[in-house]
Amino acid sequence: MSDFNVPDTCLKRFERAAWAQTSRSLWTCSLVLSIFTPGLSSTVAAEERIMTLTLTSQAFRQNGEIPAQHTCQGADISPPLAWSGVPANTKSLALIVDDPDAPDPAAPKMTWVHWVLYNIPPTATRLPEGAAAQTLPGGTLEGTNDFKRAAYSGPCPPIGRHRYFHKLYALDTVLPDLKGPSKAALEKAMQGHVLTHAELIGTYQNR
Repeated sequence: MSDFNVPDTCLKRFERAAWAQTSRSLWTCSLVLSIFTPGLSSTVAAEERIMTLTLTSQAFRQNGEIPAQHTCQGADISPPLAWSGVPANTKSLALIVDDPDAPDPAAPKMTWVHWVLYNIPPTATRLPEGAAAQTLPGGTLEGTNDFKRAAYSGPCPPIGRHRYFHKLYALDTVLPDLKGPSKAALEKAMQGHVLTHAELIGTYQNR
């Protein structure tokens, strides 16, 4: 008795049928996953969205020098700021500007706060140069900086070149009126509500 040999044409047909069945199975699994694990796609989308928030200024580039007009050696007015990529579920924005190099970058001992804003409407996309209470986006509230002012106070480093962090936060809530909060009080109120944030760093050294 001779061994049983399957013709090549039969083998090819069998392989094609098996491949088609496998492809249909994979497609079915993908469909089931997309239906019953909607959080998977939303999580990926959320991670992509987190990376999109950006903060820029026409006055200086990232890690660039802040012009003197925005410091105590000039007009001491706030720099223009602009942002994009705010998450769709943002209810308000907050801005904190501080200097972690005080008083001396060679031996920093504290973080000095220069500006505190919150409840900026999520539809806003910019702050003009020299932003003050009357020119802030509607609904925006001001906190108190370390100069004891509810306003912008520019860089005025006593020694060395300092870094100034402009930090924009997207929140999932509108905060209550915190009555001129300090940076610490605002950060406490923001806990658990930050969707994402962006940073713009400028530097300055007194002349």
